[in-house]
Amino acid sequence: MNIEHLIHMANQIGSYFAAEPDPADARAGIADHIARFWEKRMRQRLYAGLDSGEASALAPLVSEALAEHRERLLGRAA
Repeated sequence: MNIEHLIHMANQIGSYFAAEPDPADARAGIADHIARFWEKRMRQRLYAGLDSGEASALAPLVSEALAEHRERLLGRAA
């Protein structure tokens, strides 16, 4: 999986949910979308990139959503 492509897609999702007035709802919306529509291997690759510093181009709202919902998105304890 190309990390740049995953970052681009995650940031597009974040752009959509950035219009949500409540930041907690926006973060939950981002996580819900990724949980529903991304394969597990895509989520794992995005988190690997986040952990290694490769995903520094993630929008802050997306990074916050990923941090807040990590356990649920990876399907295990972080």
